[in-house]
Amino acid sequence: MLLAVFFPSFPPFLPAFGKPQLISKPSVAAGGNLQPLSFQPRTLYQYRYTLHVQLDHTSTPSPWGTRLQAEALIHLHRLWRDQGREELLQVQIHNLKAQHQPEEERNQDSSRGPPVEIALSQEAQAEFQQPVFISWNSGKVKAFYGNEAENILISNLKRGIVSLFQLQPHAGTTVEEDASGSCQVTYTVSNHSITKTKDLLSCSTPKSGFTSTNKIFGVEWQPSSTSQYVVKGNLLQSVLAEESHVVAPALRSRSGIKISSRQQLQLVSPAMPGPAEVSGQSLEDVLAGTDARPQPLVMTSLPFRRVCTHCPSLRAFLKAFDRQRVKIDTSRVATAWQFQRFIQMLRSAKKRDVLQLLRRAPEEMRPFLVEAVVATQSVASLAALSDFLDFSKEPKSLVEKFLYAAAFSPRPSGELLHLILDKLDETQLSPETWETGVVAVGSLVGKLCQQKLCGLQVVERGVETILRGLRGAEEEPKVVIYLLALGNAMLPETIPTLLDHAEDGPTAVTAAATSALQRFPVPHISSKVKRVMRRIFHQKRKSYDKTCRLAAAEILLDNHPLPMDVINILLATSEMETEMATFLLLKVQNSLRDHHHLARNIMKDIMGDPRINNYNFFSKVGTSSSFSGPLTVTQDLISTFGLDLLFLEGGFLRKSVSDFSLLSHGQRLRAAQVTFEAQGMESMMGENLSEGEEEPELMAGMSATFFDVQLRPIIFFQGYTDLMAKVLLSSGETTSVVKGNLLLMDHHQVIPLQSGLQVTVKLQGSLGLDISADMDVSIWEQELKTSVNARGSLTMDFQAELDSPFLQATLRSQTEVETSIHFNTMLRFSSSPVLMCLQLREEQVPYREIFTVSQSAGSQSSTSRKGRHGTVPGREFALHQTNSKVCNLLLTAEKE
Repeated sequence: MLLAVFFPSFPPFLPAFGKPQLISKPSVAAGGNLQPLSFQPRTLYQYRYTLHVQLDHTSTPSPWGTRLQAEALIHLHRLWRDQGREELLQVQIHNLKAQHQPEEERNQDSSRGPPVEIALSQEAQAEFQQPVFISWNSGKVKAFYGNEAENILISNLKRGIVSLFQLQPHAGTTVEEDASGSCQVTYTVSNHSITKTKDLLSCSTPKSGFTSTNKIFGVEWQPSSTSQYVVKGNLLQSVLAEESHVVAPALRSRSGIKISSRQQLQLVSPAMPGPAEVSGQSLEDVLAGTDARPQPLVMTSLPFRRVCTHCPSLRAFLKAFDRQRVKIDTSRVATAWQFQRFIQMLRSAKKRDVLQLLRRAPEEMRPFLVEAVVATQSVASLAALSDFLDFSKEPKSLVEKFLYAAAFSPRPSGELLHLILDKLDETQLSPETWETGVVAVGSLVGKLCQQKLCGLQVVERGVETILRGLRGAEEEPKVVIYLLALGNAMLPETIPTLLDHAEDGPTAVTAAATSALQRFPVPHISSKVKRVMRRIFHQKRKSYDKTCRLAAAEILLDNHPLPMDVINILLATSEMETEMATFLLLKVQNSLRDHHHLARNIMKDIMGDPRINNYNFFSKVGTSSSFSGPLTVTQDLISTFGLDLLFLEGGFLRKSVSDFSLLSHGQRLRAAQVTFEAQGMESMMGENLSEGEEEPELMAGMSATFFDVQLRPIIFFQGYTDLMAKVLLSSGETTSVVKGNLLLMDHHQVIPLQSGLQVTVKLQGSLGLDISADMDVSIWEQELKTSVNARGSLTMDFQAELDSPFLQATLRSQTEVETSIHFNTMLRFSSSPVLMCLQLREEQVPYREIFTVSQSAGSQSSTSRKGRHGTVPGREFALHQTNSKVCNLLLTAEKE
């Protein structure tokens, strides 16, 4: 789906398949202790070990994936014991066999095919038989010893077997380290049974992987782990360890992958005579005397990076580059897939190769490549960009492309911010480039702080750059840009600065500061912020523009308002102009319909008072409107569309805001907000200003926010002379708001299973977007038309890779979709009341999903695919009944 903003139809129209099921946990009564565990000297204990691992697509009609099975004999004997009951145990694997079930699809009517035996090389067999050693005290593994030069996958499997001996014979909660990491575990004890429940979300592992700063574009992970131990006397008889992981893109949980793992250890009776204990003063002496001479190792599984033998390389691409050309149509899925392929090539490329690519590329292809290089986030790629980009020489469009690509980065690095700050310092920039650079710095600072990197020196430099520029700015447009940058950063420590500018600045500055404050989450809207917003709304210190007062009212209403605030705002509407009062009352009514609104219950109580909820307050009949409603509702996502229209008393549009927002798993994202604003029209319409209100300059412009990044504003005209020139000399061309490819989803996660095997989860999602806007003002026809056209495509590549000493398997889900959204407004202010028509239309939505299972065991490999595709018909959204009637009237008249 294209985030349900540009593709509202996508989520509900794709068929929903099986719902993931978690492995059930055994239920054992708590309480009781067992006697201390121990192994006898001169005894060889044999345990039969079995391992089952299963990976399945959850979005196919029946579970479809791969299954791995292994079994072996585990020999264990006690080498040494000290006076404190600490034992040194030797653990060795024998007779290991493995098999896998390829691309199995299971249902009640079909039988499974025969499993395929996996042949292990002699070298692998020899490594498996090398013993490992554990320091063990009544179930607790104190230390782990082995060969640090051993194959990582084999060493990890041994960690998984040793982890089965990690237990305690009494109830309670503690932190243990095993193959999964350092995790919180809870024990319950009953009779001869011990149940261990592991909180996998609490596990601490060596840092690896990354994710998008916005959780909406990340991965949902639902893990569970339970182990059942049977102990008789002081001897461990058996272990059954089960774990399950369901991972899926947060935006579409049904396109997920389920990982199930089961380990079993069963004592083989009777025990056999074993070697005698080794004499030694200390554990270190005993280990030094063994033939293996083991070294201390960590218990947690070591990260393993699979070598990709078929991945495209940039160097190979460059050899045929002159014969290749990438056809770039931003809104098509083919371009989005190309974008992801370039990112994969560039992540492993060297600086010189990236620089060669940028320099040899034709001019029309460079914006695409710059976006891909920024999305790569590798040190080599950013170093190549630094050498390639010269802000004083490169076309302004290419520099802006780079800056916006950086601002939209899903997980920017400190190196990227450093690169931008250096470029902004070293050259004389055009005003547009400087503005774009400042808002990009704000976005990067905010995202780095979300990654808990606020303490980086380069982040502190970025914050100081914005604040120092704000203190020294004398021209109003520059002040506004710095305030927008602070809004992108959303740093709580900058709220006092925003409050000062909101309360004491001119209209444009106050509007920018209050707009920045609206972006902060609820916990940061303190009582101090609310006091300033009250003074602005009720004009305690000076007169404010109506848009600033309304923004202040929204901050009060949207952030756990006091009942008195709501009452005072409603009472104030009786003294307001009709349009402003109408707009504000509709805002309150929308809050009552929104079940997620923080003030809904308070407002319901207040509206139950007939002194407030009466005709006197709610009989305003202005043209201004405010409404919002859902576009898409799925189990993972609610997407909404909202439109605010504020008119002047004479019927001219003052401000329109169209907003597309996403709510998913408790996270809210402003995916797209486009604002058209016109001021100074009062004098043209012959209206009188309110007492104390300054006459604003004639102006019309547009600002946009995409994926919580505020772009620099665009001015259509400023001043009467400029207006007449634009009207008389208009070419009819639309204004490009944003055009390019964005990497929205970028997730890499390593899941160490308790068995020692490893699953790597990857998610990449790219968005190709082409949004244009136009505002047509006809003084003679007395009409205003605005249009926002969004064409785009979304590609999502989600995969889970299983790495084991026997088998490498990959389950992959690829989704693609493209469409167009058109939002048009038409106003005719020659009549009274003003006639307004809104149109929100979506073209047909073609989509395709491909599911793949690939696996490789030794020299044998196979790949199997399934898929589905379709087209969702286009539709026009009925916004409300009155709007439909006016549209019929206006559109019919226009055709005539």
